Amino acid sequence: MSVIFNTTVISNYACIAHLDLLEQLFSQIHISTDVYQEIQAGLDEGYSFYDGIEQCIDPISPNGWIKLSSMCHEQEIQMFASMPRRLHRGEASCIAIAQHRGWFFLTDDKAAREIALASGVRVSGSVGCLILAVERQLLAADEANVLLQNMIQQGYRSPIADLEGLV
Repeated sequence: MSVIFNTTVISNYACIAHLDLLEQLFSQIHISTDVYQEIQAGLDEGYSFYDGIEQCIDPISPNGWIKLSSMCHEQEIQMFASMPRRLHRGEASCIAIAQHRGWFFLTDDKAAREIALASGVRVSGSVGCLILAVERQLLAADEANVLLQNMIQQGYRSPIADLEGLV
């Protein structure tokens, strides 16, 4: 199953220095070229938690596990053009790609989640990744809760305060 990530989830894991957990969970993920531009804008604005991310991105790095994906099909471009203007380009491009290719979409943005679900796209986010990490025994439940608390301290507006009852 291919997955495409919006900037929000990448940022939540990057800001706590745990992008590696996403690699362990999925081996390979995709970001749209618009999400890549958002990450670059973040670097330009001084978000140092993105430092070194280029080493993870293919084709920038030959060993990259984050694959750049472009809207290259007419249906993707048409869907992108029909997205509500309240969505950022990264969110809209990820939804268009995920819908056309049957991919899973990871985002923490409420509006993007709602639009993706209405388009038939399967959705999860930062909390879902933590739950999956516990289910796959990559993290203990208390370790996942520590990571969630770290994300919240860094500004993540989590829908839950802890993972109790979910893992």
